[in-house]
Amino acid sequence: MNGIVPASIARQPWGMLIPLFLLVAFGAAVLYSAAGGSMQPYASSHLIRFFVFLVMASVIASLPREFVKFMTYPAYVVVLILLMAVEVIGQVNGGSQRWLDLGFMVLQPSELMKPVIVITLAFFYSSLPVGLIASWRALLIPGAMIGLPVSLVLLQPDLGTSLAIAFGGGVVMLLAGLPLKWFVSGGAAAAAAAPLIFFFGLQDYQQRRVMTMFDPEADPLGASYHIIQSKIAIGSGGIFGKGFNNGSQSHLQYLPEPHTDFVFATMAEEWGLIGGLFVLAVFSIILRWGWNVARAAQDRFSSLLAAGMVATIFFYIAVNLLMVMGFAPVVGIPLPFMSHGGSSMLTNMICIGALMMVNSWNRSNPRGGLSGAI
Repeated sequence: MNGIVPASIARQPWGMLIPLFLLVAFGAAVLYSAAGGSMQPYASSHLIRFFVFLVMASVIASLPREFVKFMTYPAYVVVLILLMAVEVIGQVNGGSQRWLDLGFMVLQPSELMKPVIVITLAFFYSSLPVGLIASWRALLIPGAMIGLPVSLVLLQPDLGTSLAIAFGGGVVMLLAGLPLKWFVSGGAAAAAAAPLIFFFGLQDYQQRRVMTMFDPEADPLGASYHIIQSKIAIGSGGIFGKGFNNGSQSHLQYLPEPHTDFVFATMAEEWGLIGGLFVLAVFSIILRWGWNVARAAQDRFSSLLAAGMVATIFFYIAVNLLMVMGFAPVVGIPLPFMSHGGSSMLTNMICIGALMMVNSWNRSNPRGGLSGAI
């Protein structure tokens, strides 16, 4: 087999890539149905974006470790400047100011910060002496690195993305070995401050979304409409679904955003429980592969980088699925590799490329893994 298949192809992580291809193709089929049985405008652009970003992920996978370390802090500074530029010259859409028009593309810098914060903190902790891991330096400096972009993203306002940045950074801090009592204390402080954050930190529409989670019937034609229609779509699919291209909730436009945030509900209506289990199984394969890459990493930087990328993808999946089922507020987090949207696909394919990169480092110089490092 090695003599038939070129080595560059044979060494690719096909155990992850083949399930990923199946998931993207399944997502294209769901988007085809969401458009009323047409490849335009969702399915075709979904596939094109995936293959373009797959090339990008392949380029990332080929980067050497020292080059990535050298570019880490400059990349963080550049993305931070882009976030500041959003506040000055960013485009406004739907009441939010999140995008930069670069001429050849419209960029959402906050999406780039999700993987960049992971790489930045992984590099920081890899170069921090182990004896200082319980010192103020291990907490305050990374805390500021996370706090700056989170504050800028909250100004846009974009609660979902700010939580994603904080989650990815927090996971890296936890796995780096910071004392668990710090996280327990931080969680207790956040819980105590939750009422103040709710009443004085959230916008009116964000407060309504939170309250909708607890009482979706309170405003069925207003803030609760998205969740109610999503539940109807998921529940009506039953075990085997209504059949491909036969989803009434999405086709009759009862289900808002059937091609982006609520694409899982669109899928579940037509493919039922079986389709949902397939999606969860593929996500499990991808996440498990990524976690194994992190455990097999050769050094602290690689292991933290890979684990943080897995956490970022997991955050997308968990929040979106909880959201469409009514267990979390609607925060505008799309479902990876299935929802229509360039920014989400870009972020998640950067994560995939970074995991392939660490996997390549592992293969080129295996040492038996650092399972204890994470």
